[in-house]
Amino acid sequence: MDGLIHNLTQDPDLTILQWLDMAGVFVFAVSGALTAANKKMDVFGFIVIALITAVGGGTLRDLVLDVPVFWLSQPVYVWITLVAASLTFIFTQTFHRGQNLFLWFDAIGLSVFCVLGAAKTYAISGDPTIAVMMGVISAVAGGMFRDIICNEIPPIFHSEVYATAAFTGATIFIIASTFGLTPSISMLIGAIAAFALRSAGILWAWALPKSQGID
Repeated sequence: MDGLIHNLTQDPDLTILQWLDMAGVFVFAVSGALTAANKKMDVFGFIVIALITAVGGGTLRDLVLDVPVFWLSQPVYVWITLVAASLTFIFTQTFHRGQNLFLWFDAIGLSVFCVLGAAKTYAISGDPTIAVMMGVISAVAGGMFRDIICNEIPPIFHSEVYATAAFTGATIFIIASTFGLTPSISMLIGAIAAFALRSAGILWAWALPKSQGID
């Protein structure tokens, strides 16, 4: 996300933002690799699914915004994904665990990407509504691509709170920014809010009301 880093030059904590960006790619790559483990894929499958999950949302965001795709200009994100996929392959082969870990890694990735996507979009467009929309897309698109390819129902279509958490995190980031907080602090607050709401969805099956259908 070099666009985010260059556009937030007034923030004294740019190194923190860079590490947060890399951490988001790493945890989303792990969530993708855990899905590959559940499907009993080989190591190449781990890498492909991890890459799609880690960069899918950001790629779609950058294409819509008509800016350079972040990982094409900074291949370090590809290497982070390869490391995450390889470590997850080794871990799952050794300990045969993953489903609960998948939910939590996915929740962390969702929380980080919703605010990073909103921040990059806000820095480029200056429009809070578009920033929130692109924050949600950044957070959920990679997981959607992952699940569609793996023949799973994406979490965004479950009754459990998912996209709502991303929307909440991105919105809180925008609100905090309008009150004059630095981008790093605003993103931290938004990410914590998104993670808290997503965690509630996992732990207590919080969900939005569903339609009863039409008779």
